[in-house]
Amino acid sequence: MTTTTELQLTFKSSAGKKKSLNLPYAVKGLSADVVREAAAAIVGEGVFVKEGEVLYAEPLAANYIERTVTGVFDDSNH
Repeated sequence: MTTTTELQLTFKSSAGKKKSLNLPYAVKGLSADVVREAAAAIVGEGVFVKEGEVLYAEPLAANYIERTVTGVFDDSNH
């Protein structure tokens, strides 16, 4: 069994759509203030643009996502 944790940031794009940015190597247990600052910095850079749409224009939420994988069988090494 393997458990991984990633930080998922949710933003509103300039077109009003919800967009997620998943950070698989983020430090666990960051405070809301630290994550808000990081999200604001991402917005401030404005480098994530696709076809004229700013993908991460306004921070909406942040969540830690935990995923557990439990193997049933693995024959990939044969």
